[in-house]
Amino acid sequence: MLNLIRSTIIGLCTAVVGLVLIVTDFGKEFERDTGLAWLFTIRGPLPSPPEVAVIGLNGNSGKLLGLAALPRDWPRSVHGRVLDELARQDAAAVVFDYDFSRPKDAEDDRKFAESVAAFDRVVMLQRLIGKKEPIYDANGEVISWLWVEEAMVPTGPLAEATRGLGPFPLPKTDQAVHEFWTFKSSAGDAPTTSAIAVQMLALPYYREWLEVLSEAGMPRVGELPARADDIRNYEEMSTLMRALRQAFTGDRGLKGRVDVILNAANGQAMPRQARSLLTALAALYAGPERRYLNFYGPPGTVLTYPYEAILPSSFGGKRPPDDGSLAGRVVFAGYSDLTLADKPDRYYTVFTNEDGVDLSGVEIMATALTNLLNDRAIQRAGPGTIVVVILVFGFVIGFLIYALPALIAVPLTFVLTGFYAAGAQWLFNENALWLPWATPLTVQMPFALLVGLIAHYLLERRKVQNFGDALEMYVPESVVRDLSGEGVDPDSINQVVYGTCLANDMSGFSTISEGKSPKELARFMNAYFDAMAQPLKRNGVDVTEFHADTIMCAWTKNQESPEARRKVLLGAIGVLDAMTTFNETERVNLSARIGLQDGSFYLGHTGGGGRMAYSILGDPANTASRLEGLNKFTGTQILAAGTVVDGVEGILVRPVGSFLLVGKAEGLAACQVLTSMDKATPEQQELCESFPAALKAFQDRHWDDAKGLFKAILKRHPDDGPTAMYLNLLTQYAEHGLPEGDPAVIRITSK
Repeated sequence: MLNLIRSTIIGLCTAVVGLVLIVTDFGKEFERDTGLAWLFTIRGPLPSPPEVAVIGLNGNSGKLLGLAALPRDWPRSVHGRVLDELARQDAAAVVFDYDFSRPKDAEDDRKFAESVAAFDRVVMLQRLIGKKEPIYDANGEVISWLWVEEAMVPTGPLAEATRGLGPFPLPKTDQAVHEFWTFKSSAGDAPTTSAIAVQMLALPYYREWLEVLSEAGMPRVGELPARADDIRNYEEMSTLMRALRQAFTGDRGLKGRVDVILNAANGQAMPRQARSLLTALAALYAGPERRYLNFYGPPGTVLTYPYEAILPSSFGGKRPPDDGSLAGRVVFAGYSDLTLADKPDRYYTVFTNEDGVDLSGVEIMATALTNLLNDRAIQRAGPGTIVVVILVFGFVIGFLIYALPALIAVPLTFVLTGFYAAGAQWLFNENALWLPWATPLTVQMPFALLVGLIAHYLLERRKVQNFGDALEMYVPESVVRDLSGEGVDPDSINQVVYGTCLANDMSGFSTISEGKSPKELARFMNAYFDAMAQPLKRNGVDVTEFHADTIMCAWTKNQESPEARRKVLLGAIGVLDAMTTFNETERVNLSARIGLQDGSFYLGHTGGGGRMAYSILGDPANTASRLEGLNKFTGTQILAAGTVVDGVEGILVRPVGSFLLVGKAEGLAACQVLTSMDKATPEQQELCESFPAALKAFQDRHWDDAKGLFKAILKRHPDDGPTAMYLNLLTQYAEHGLPEGDPAVIRITSK
């Protein structure tokens, strides 16, 4: 009971430590900076997303195009030429990650605006300028400060031509980026560029979208533009998206109803792309305004072409790629240099290269769009889930580390922690779900191990002290110190040897034991074991174990020698002779079954809990035991593996076939040991001479020949067990067909 209470206390302490940490700002940052980073690192890069591509400006673009080194000094008609080429290559939409708010050459702006208007699927960046403005009281005193963000609109012609305009600010923490905005509440719920791109891609299905919203019961759906063509400029696009955002956030059940409709029969009738885009729209408008980025990988994971590769060759660039790689993709144009680390618009992420090249803002923008299209932004588990996970994990490992012995508790703690880590990683990889990772693995688990093992140590130290105090009442203090200190090392006499194992079992033990009192049974078994041990000792057995009514023993000296193995066989034959004498003495009718197998096995101490035994462990011992049991099937008394009798002279043996024993993957050739040659009867010799021919016919699958030969043997030797066994098998083969596998190898299904 006291152990249970202590285990519970350690479990509760481990749970509380994790909970106190994870609810603090430090704990949340720790999970984000360490846990989330490790989840991404273990997951590794993903394949390049097929929905997007990046057209990047780099440090060499100006030089290769014969333009100014700084892109801000380029004529804007260059961007128009890029847009014309992307239109020719059938890009789905184009997002410009440039600030076009500064007026430049009017003619260039006009040409660029014409390209924008002609393409009609362009989203431009709206730069936000944030500043703090004071709030005054009636006396002119500053009472607080207000954060104000001013949106910088592209120059006149471009603003009029573009259909989408929005900001794309990135929340940075310690120079790292983890999240993105879909709507910027501080800018009047302005939709960001990636969110606008989702809505723009869905415009071809705007009529279906309105029908779904109407069926889902969205209020004031009639006030929305009736057709996609009515959304002519960025202001109307922004108004539409704000209205939809307000509708979905004001009615939390709207998204669920929309999803039901899209998954119902009428939704299934839509084109797959339409259903996918409308599902993404519902998730966009109903979801949080800040979402964790599900990064694809290091810089360049998103398909990236340099600017000079897109411009027509007549402009000075390379020949544009015309392999269809940009068709149907949303193309993001912006600064993206994959080789230099000191370029602008760079953000540190978990996939920052070893050479210091960070992810570009334009690639992050493209990543955000794919997250929205697939609804695969990283979702941090809800507060309730986090609390439950931390409490349950902490309590379980804290409880087990003390409740169980340290040798079990420590590996089990690592196993459970590994299972949790693997499960959390799987949910992250498959469902983009972010469960606590760093806190359980790097805080709670080490805490539980430290506290639990210290508690174990103190408990064991107290036990030793109590043992010493009690022992001092019976022996001198010096003896207590010796017993409490270093004892005999069992490993010093443990070894792996090559030898031959003998397994012996008494038939009829249950009947004998039922008719005797415990004391009488103990005397009887001691007499039996003594009788059986004598022939084994005479033939040089090295190790003997007695268990219930069984004997397991081993010869370990020079077992490669046939002469040494001959002693093993003589010992087995001697056990049969000893059993005959024992039956006469005790007036019982018992018989012995013996199995023999050679090979390498462990010889030494086994046990636990302070109790050790000198034991034989290994496959030879197990196989010998299986052969002993096989005697019941073959009607024999001594069965040995073929390797045991190989080369041994002076012993009458015969092969009895190949057997697939329980727990074995391959068949084993077994031989019957009958007697020594000097004691063999003519009948035994004749049996051993005639049996191999019948066995070979069986193993060659000459079933009729084998049956005739076995019948002839059984006629001369009506009590021969192996012959009767084979005739029975042949009858079964004839009546029920051949078994699976090699029918010449007899499958044994019981021990």
